[in-house]
Amino acid sequence: MSFVAKRCGVQFSPPSIVLIYENNEDKTVRKRIIPVRNFSKYSDPRIAAETLKNLPRHRDYLEGVPLRQLEKLHVILRDHMQGFSMEHSLASFDIDPNEDLNKLDDEELARRKGQMDELFERNRKHKDDPNFVYNLEMDFTKTTKEKCGWDDESDNEF
Repeated sequence: MSFVAKRCGVQFSPPSIVLIYENNEDKTVRKRIIPVRNFSKYSDPRIAAETLKNLPRHRDYLEGVPLRQLEKLHVILRDHMQGFSMEHSLASFDIDPNEDLNKLDDEELARRKGQMDELFERNRKHKDDPNFVYNLEMDFTKTTKEKCGWDDESDNEF
């Protein structure tokens, strides 16, 4: 059997992933509620998403759902268990260009890098795009370099 995932969402009580899918054989649209077991507010969303996607019972249904999307749904579930609102959870997926990534833990850093990769792929120009230019040349204006005080001091010491 082959299934095509149409929509994915979360259900907070009980914690579940809701999948709307279409059966390719008879073209019927159905809803499948996949309970998220052994998941707490301290669980790792990435591991939980990988585990759920690889379960034999749900593997065929979740084949077309990207792992990144399942991870996002698990983050929303975890944030809800921690008492955060839906707006807070969705805002955590936005990329802040002024955020210091050095202060993030490994899990958050991997999440931010995944978001940046996804944004890059979305904005990337392919050869098949109608407005693709092969040899694009751009003129960037040169900015004057600022002198730093520590540059001058370090020359005298060596």
